Amino acid sequence: MNRISASELHAKLIAGQTPILLDVREELEFHTFNIGGENIPLGHLIQGIDDLEIDLEEEIVVICQRGIRSLTACSVLEAAGFKNVLNLHDGLLGWQKHVQRS
Repeated sequence: MNRISASELHAKLIAGQTPILLDVREELEFHTFNIGGENIPLGHLIQGIDDLEIDLEEEIVVICQRGIRSLTACSVLEAAGFKNVLNLHDGLLGWQKHVQRS
């Protein structure tokens, strides 16, 4: 399981790299605070993994609040054949701590 820190993701985005951002929190959480990307709650992702219209080779950064739900989502994506999946280590709490404060 690969992971990416908030600082590393921020640097990628600043450099113009565009990984797919997949936020697996619930809709209300997403609308309260997010850094963009697509919101597919973990339960919906698990049920609809075969319906995802994402190339298996695309870089996907999976996001949640603390990095726990996203870890599960990464496992689900990898089991479905996605090859370049990264978990946002420490989730959006880490983002708020390391990126927003800098």
